[in-house]
Formats: sequence, structure tokens, C-alpha cells
Amino acid sequence: MLKINFFAPFLLFFLIAANTFAQSQTYLSLYKDQLPYFQELITGGQYQESPRNYEGDPYYLDRTFGEGTLSINKIKYTEVPLIYDENADEVITFHPIHRQKILINAEKVEEFQLKDGSVFRKYVGNETYLHDKNGFYRVESDGKIKVLKKYYKTKDPIKEVGKFTHKFEEFSDYFYYYEGGFVLVRRKKQAIKSLGLNKKDVRKYFKGKSLYFSTDKERYILELAKLREDSSNIFNGFAE
Repeated sequence: MLKINFFAPFLLFFLIAANTFAQSQTYLSLYKDQLPYFQELITGGQYQESPRNYEGDPYYLDRTFGEGTLSINKIKYTEVPLIYDENADEVITFHPIHRQKILINAEKVEEFQLKDGSVFRKYVGNETYLHDKNGFYRVESDGKIKVLKKYYKTKDPIKEVGKFTHKFEEFSDYFYYYEGGFVLVRRKKQAIKSLGLNKKDVRKYFKGKSLYFSTDKERYILELAKLREDSSNIFNGFAE
């Protein structure tokens, strides 16, 4: 995959143009006058902030931009200021001229990585899932059988009269993914069955690990996927 520094074209332009423009012209005005921000590639319009009378925020991690990467058309842009709105399932960057948050066209985004190293990838085929929206899922395990995690936030009304009328609450769901198929994992028995695993083999594998679905759901789901991939039996798809 081709990698491009997100701001490299801008910096290169400034270095060349600086030799021909008067010293009195500022860095930012040079940017404004000569180099339009390439909105046709990445933007989906100006981002609308949530109302001030909403408690919390719709973002993954926090509301602070961090350096991330963005993959569009098999090209990876590095050092991109990014935040992720879980409620809208939208990726947001920062416009250097107008100093405002702008949406990145979700239809063009293939994958993005945030400041904490989390990788979110776009998947199709799960449109019946209520929170699918733009189809961005965090990749927990990237093997043959993938483990995906869907983060989402809801806007719930606050019944008590006060400063806030609504509040954001965060939730998440886990999925197994294989060749276009999704399995929503909510119960241990269902997870074992969907992978076509033998209950006796599962008990043997987890013996002595002190790992339980009820107390550490994520690790348990990941370990089941690993067990299935290490199995000598060929995996041809999820069992119903």
C-alpha cells in the first residue's frame, strides 16, 4: 500500500513558493491564496457539534485530535489529525485554514488508525445490524476468522430537569467475521457453536487458564477464534 504524508504536498509547495513571494506574506495567507484544501478527496462537509445541553460527547476515547492514519483507494495518508464520532459512525479531521472540524467522506474511507493505535476498518454485509451505519469496526484480531468490535454511543433523554437534556452512553458488540459473513457474539454457547467447535475441546483448551466469558468476554472471544484457527479441521464458514 502506498503511503503519503498527509501534509507533505502542502509543505513542499510552501518551500518552493517561499522563494518567489515577498517576506511580508505570512505562511497562512500563502496557504489560503495559493493552495485549496483538497475537499473533493476527503471531506463530507462541516461537522456539526452536539448541543451544549448534551452531557458527555459522541467520540471514541475523547474529543482531542490525535495523529492517525487514513486509507483511501489503497493509499495510506499518515500524520492525519483524526477523531472518531461513535454515535454518527463518522471520521473527522481538522481544516487547517478555517480551523473547524470537517467530516471525511465515509464512502471513500477503507481504514483508519487513531492515536491509541486502534485500527478501524470498513466492512459491508452487516447492514441489518442496527448500529452498522457506515460500517466501521475496530479490528481486534486480523486472522482468517476476524474478531471485530463495534463501538457506538446512544443519545438518551435525561428525565430530571437541569442543565442537560440528553446524555451520551457508550456500548459495544463483538462479531466474528469470515469471507463476508458476520456473527454477533453475545453468548458463550452461541460463540462456540458458530465456530463449529467441540465443547469438550473448548473445556480442555481453557482448563487452567482462569479465563471466563462472563468476566472477560473480549479475551474469551479472541481465544475461541485462535482455537478454531489452530484446529486441524478445515473451516468453511459459520455454523447456524
